[in-house]
Amino acid sequence: MKTTLKIIAASFISGVAGVYTGSFLIDKGADEPNDKAPAFHSVGYSRLSPADDSSDAVWPTRDRAERTVIEESSSEESAAPEVPAVDFTEAARRATPSVVYINSISQGISYSYWDWMFGESPGRQRQLSSGSGVIFTSDGYIVTNNHVVASAERIEVNYNKRVYQAELVGTDPSTDLAVIKIDATDLPAIAVGRSSEVSVGEWVIAVGNPFSLASTVTAGIVSAKGRRIGVLKDKFPIESFIQTDAAINPGNSGGALVNTRGELVGINTAILSRTGSYTGYAFAVPVDIARKVFSDLVKYGIVQRAVFGGTVVEYDYANARKYNLDTQVESFDGVLVAALEREGPAYLAGLRPGDVITHIDDVAINAQSEFEEELSYRSPGDEITVRYRRDKKSASIDVRLVNTEGTSEIVRRDIVAVEELGAHLEATQHGVRVFRITENSVLRKIGIPENFTIMALNRVRVKKPEEVVQFFKKHRGRGWIYGMNTSRQQMEIPVYIR
Repeated sequence: MKTTLKIIAASFISGVAGVYTGSFLIDKGADEPNDKAPAFHSVGYSRLSPADDSSDAVWPTRDRAERTVIEESSSEESAAPEVPAVDFTEAARRATPSVVYINSISQGISYSYWDWMFGESPGRQRQLSSGSGVIFTSDGYIVTNNHVVASAERIEVNYNKRVYQAELVGTDPSTDLAVIKIDATDLPAIAVGRSSEVSVGEWVIAVGNPFSLASTVTAGIVSAKGRRIGVLKDKFPIESFIQTDAAINPGNSGGALVNTRGELVGINTAILSRTGSYTGYAFAVPVDIARKVFSDLVKYGIVQRAVFGGTVVEYDYANARKYNLDTQVESFDGVLVAALEREGPAYLAGLRPGDVITHIDDVAINAQSEFEEELSYRSPGDEITVRYRRDKKSASIDVRLVNTEGTSEIVRRDIVAVEELGAHLEATQHGVRVFRITENSVLRKIGIPENFTIMALNRVRVKKPEEVVQFFKKHRGRGWIYGMNTSRQQMEIPVYIR
């Protein structure tokens, strides 16, 4: 027992002594420097000259790291000047008064079994859609999207707490643009800039009426130019959109895309979205294209489209292989001629499928969208110089552009005002369009809506207004009018003419 107590006492005394000794040594080590203790330093890499090939230059050392830290701290005083913040208030103040709210009103038509059997008038249901427009001139001309007004039988413009009835001046499905006019003067026309001077990364703002929220302003940057997204289904589509990440939603269509000076650079047109709302990708028609379309629609009522007489595709590795061209090239500059009309101006001038077009006049062409945009500035009868490559040899030719009918003449609208029908008739590529229908018109009584295109009468195709006039003069009894409404819905309307 005594032996056990002795062992316990010895152990206790030894433990106390060990704790005291360790505490003393630790305190002493904290007070005195120890060169052998590990040290941690910030490691940096300095730029090396080509001549510095020593092993010390390859891996950072403690001295080099310390030297880098010192150099970085000493350079804080000579930091780059601050970039001034972007202010959108002035651009918004200038552009907002020039953007209007547009209502497109149409009458939907529904038929029942009894309409077909007894020639009863079809049922009608009022349909309303909205969008935006940009005041181009102080005397009431407004630019908007074709899809905003294409289905309209009546167009209303809400501006400055007033409602104006608008007249449709003309449309251009190729660019999805349209021009309308209201009876007003001294309007604040927007300042028009140049989309060719817009740069990727430049700040822009979008002004419009999304979700019926009037005069909404959003900001973003130009994220790309010359985009083709395949939304235009016209025979001669021109897609060279300005892409922006400024928030654009339904109702923004036809509104303004402006730069930080408040100058118009584009007409907001489309979004790419799985939900139908903004998800980061929005597109605008360049104002340089819009300016040409506006001028033609106001002057002629129809765009004077310049036709090249062929199609081009992107010149890349895949298409080069497809057309049996050399793929071992330094760069794929230009666009590839894919097909040519046998009697078209390009073929007659000497171009052939497989040629690579590099320039139109002095403008370099590197994408299909650039080619289409450059042609959109031209009119029938204009002559362009085309530079191209064939079999590794460069050459140039002059091509005289034509209109959609193959001539260099000005294309004019064929409009006839028919008093006995109480409407205006216009020949189109699909048939005869009926518009400006009066309240007492026989056409309105039998259920033909505004802007309806008559394609056939009693299943006989019609192309000229005179054919429609003769039908109503001579036909009596039951008949059928086959055509297409503003929503491109094809229908057959039964009629009975006494």
